[in-house]
Amino acid sequence: MDMKQIKAIEAANKARILRVCSGCPDRSGIYFLLREEDGFKYAYIGQAKRLLTRLAGHLSGYQHIDLSLRKHGLYDDNNPTGWKVHYLEYPEGMLDEMEREYIRKYAAAGYQLRNKTDGGQGKGKSGIAENKPSRGYYDGVEQGKKNTRRFICELFSKHLEYKPKSDKPTKHQLRAMEKFAAFLRGE
Repeated sequence: MDMKQIKAIEAANKARILRVCSGCPDRSGIYFLLREEDGFKYAYIGQAKRLLTRLAGHLSGYQHIDLSLRKHGLYDDNNPTGWKVHYLEYPEGMLDEMEREYIRKYAAAGYQLRNKTDGGQGKGKSGIAENKPSRGYYDGVEQGKKNTRRFICELFSKHLEYKPKSDKPTKHQLRAMEKFAAFLRGE
């Protein structure tokens, strides 16, 4: 994806945010994502130096709240259980304090928070929800190796056998056989 496409997606996401939260500025503040479904109230409270840009970023990101936004969509007449977007402007120096305060207020008001921490960007930030370890590129590579081992082991156990090419195996052939066996054992 080139820069032109990235900017087009960002502009489209900003327009989507402005449709549900008209007047949302690109200045610092606290934002609120709220939704209700089956009598349960959900909230995510965040801070941003550039509100509109941050909210637009949530529409194409991969954090847990971004995925929930994709799953449930934004609120409108056709989607009454979608996320509503609100904001309050604050100077950058007050963002940590105000984010923590609103997280506490919404928790006390009975909202199920989708925040993973108690807010703020500095020291003293603590978790309020279970964090699953992130799954990155190398986790995917390792899972691919496990799947490959399982597949190859199944082939050899049912249909194949492995042995050196010659009757008198060389040191290299023996080492290769041992490496292959170690691979199948997951070592």
